[in-house]
Amino acid sequence: MVTISRRGFVAAGSALVLAPRTAFAAMDYKEAPSLKALVDKGALPPLKDRLPDNPLVIKPTERVGRYGGDWNHALVGGGSLSMLFRYQAYEPLLRYTPDWSGVTPNVAESFEGDKEGKVYTIRLRKGLKWSDGKPYTTDDVKFWYDAVLTDKRVAFVGQDHWKQDGKPARLEIVDAQTFRVIFEKPNGFFPLNVAWVNNDQTARCPKHYLSQFHIDYNPAANDLAKSRGFDSWIASFQSAAGFQDDNAFFLNSSKKPTLNAWMFTVAPGENTERAIAVRNPYYWKVDTEGNQLPYLERIVYQMVSDPQVLLLKTMQGEIDMMDQYIGTPTNKAVLYDARDKGGYEFYTLTQTDANTMCFILNLNHNDETKRVLFNNRDFRAAMSLAVDRQALIDAVLVGQGEPAQPSIKKGDPLYNEQLATQYIDYDPAKANAMLDKIVPKRDGANFRLDEKGRRLTIIFEIDQARTVFLDMLQLVMPMFKEVGIDAQFRSMDRSLWETRVRQGRDFDATCHIFGANGGIAAMLDPRYYVPKDNNSFYAPGWQLWYRDRNNARAVEPPASTKKQLEIYDKLTATSSDEERVALMKQLLQGAAEEFYVFGVSVPPDGYGVVKKNMRNVTKTMPNSFGWPTPGPTRPEQFFKS
Repeated sequence: MVTISRRGFVAAGSALVLAPRTAFAAMDYKEAPSLKALVDKGALPPLKDRLPDNPLVIKPTERVGRYGGDWNHALVGGGSLSMLFRYQAYEPLLRYTPDWSGVTPNVAESFEGDKEGKVYTIRLRKGLKWSDGKPYTTDDVKFWYDAVLTDKRVAFVGQDHWKQDGKPARLEIVDAQTFRVIFEKPNGFFPLNVAWVNNDQTARCPKHYLSQFHIDYNPAANDLAKSRGFDSWIASFQSAAGFQDDNAFFLNSSKKPTLNAWMFTVAPGENTERAIAVRNPYYWKVDTEGNQLPYLERIVYQMVSDPQVLLLKTMQGEIDMMDQYIGTPTNKAVLYDARDKGGYEFYTLTQTDANTMCFILNLNHNDETKRVLFNNRDFRAAMSLAVDRQALIDAVLVGQGEPAQPSIKKGDPLYNEQLATQYIDYDPAKANAMLDKIVPKRDGANFRLDEKGRRLTIIFEIDQARTVFLDMLQLVMPMFKEVGIDAQFRSMDRSLWETRVRQGRDFDATCHIFGANGGIAAMLDPRYYVPKDNNSFYAPGWQLWYRDRNNARAVEPPASTKKQLEIYDKLTATSSDEERVALMKQLLQGAAEEFYVFGVSVPPDGYGVVKKNMRNVTKTMPNSFGWPTPGPTRPEQFFKS
């Protein structure tokens, strides 16, 4: 039995029923002047023919807005395009509420689950259209199910919330607007996972566009592939669909219809200076006075080479609203002083990350000697003891924080003291003693030698835009060298980092953040506690084994990690809150015993920068990858005064 309760828990008690909460009287719908001009010219159908029968009504955060203006934004260092889900592309069937108290209908008009959490009935909005005016129906959902989820030829991984024991749920099409998702076992997490950042591909797969690239729908797909520079229809379809990763999804996405509030006319990858997304004339939401959203005409992303350039542009008033890459502890003082010049203020981000920075060794390294060494728990513990966390907190975090491992925050019912506090003391003498038992030999420069007689060198590969990481690593490398480890770090463009770390096994180590520090968020994103997906960078091969055991790059994990994965399977299957909490506590205790990764500090609250004329922006919001900040606060209702 499943319902949605506070903080998004799916609780036992009754069947799940998510339907529009507020009834509005019939409206006289209105549109942006730029769209009205196109209607008057006959270049666009009337608004009544573009909206669905039952548009989603959005109550503005402050007040009804006005049309016009650009949202001036930035993409840093060629970077990970996953941030676009945060700002313009968070439109799943269900979305998280602005206060993260649960989930609410979005693309779906209604979403119902049976008492066991095994059968979910989803109804789409009748008359809803893609950005090119073509209908969005269950035919698109079935195409995604057949051509993406279950087609082994195209070899997309992910969408684990649709699967149990490696097998996809059954899809049943009822009519053009209604479909059912049928699981063999309870799946109480399904609604919450549908709302999780970029999980919901069913609302991002236009059949009328993508079918041309798939051989089952177009016999000439191979010829089309060759004309596009691909060897086969498979590679061509993978590129067009873009579901293998976030960068692929957004690169050249100006050609693909969308349900988003803004659609790219100049997509990332099509221009070296900027990407531009314009108002979607078929967007399916209105405000409480019947004005079709979004209010803002465009989002303009400047391609910024590095965070320092972004800082200067922000201080000069060129950025309207942003937090990633700009809201660092060291930037805050200088940004504060430049507020009047830049015409901006701050908004508060309540940190939900598991840690400020996580040290991640590659436990599935292709180099056998390093793999054996990195899998030695005492080796990882010794490295953790070599880190002076308070020095990092004082120097880089401006004294804000508290030494801790990646873990659940204090005060949360799931808090595990061992997980949070083990090996956080700065004790280089103990670290040296532990390492002397594991890698006792040293060279003339006092660096340790591995089993093959090579200097023990560990290179941390880092996204160059993560300035907090770079500042910390400058201080940490000498700490590791003090205990005989030749530690180095190598910074690189985010897109290269994604390829090296997310898709490879020949890197030594990296650093990252995210994960979650409490509640249902930690259950949905337990990346540091169990290697369930490709965010578990410490175990690229193990997570592939869990998701797709036939994958050539999959690596069978040890028995202890298999046990962690089995616990997580039970956790996601149950619809009982009590059982779910008990299982999560087991998972966290297992993570404490495994000690996969180590970290620096409990993350302090963060901040973002917002121009004073940007309205309807929530002043305090969670800072989370999965939520995803600020997407659930509904950027479609932002406007400029």
